[in-house]
Amino acid sequence: MAKNTICVWYDKDAEAAARFYAATFPDSAVGAVVRAPGDYPDGKQGDVLVVEFTVASIPCIGLNGGPAFKHNEAFSFQIATDTQEETDRYWNAIVGNGGQESECGWCKDKWGVSWQITPRVLSEALSAGGGQAKRAFDAMMTMRKIDIAAIEAARRG
Repeated sequence: MAKNTICVWYDKDAEAAARFYAATFPDSAVGAVVRAPGDYPDGKQGDVLVVEFTVASIPCIGLNGGPAFKHNEAFSFQIATDTQEETDRYWNAIVGNGGQESECGWCKDKWGVSWQITPRVLSEALSAGGGQAKRAFDAMMTMRKIDIAAIEAARRG
């Protein structure tokens, strides 16, 4: 296990989520699946308790902790993309698998975890500052899934 690991709380589907992420994003995998050695408040002995996984090279563990805590946008995975095809593929995988769209490149998977599918061209435009940043920002504010061609056109003015 890595020294610093992101722990993501799930009601009961940590393993399914980890397998979805591993199948969707490169440099992702499912590691150890740890079963509860005894009964606990929201589960019983033998239930999947913890799943070690990586998402785009980021070490994580999924904890099946029950319904006490819900995901919100205060935590998200941000995935940088290089092409519209890659942006579409990740967005459609998340939204098309029971997730939901949000705005400005944000979406949620079916487990409620927030994702930012962010083309690098958008990040570059915002980092450039000045008029191109403002134009790219204004264009982004009208979008759900980010349209790279529209961001590039806005950046140029």
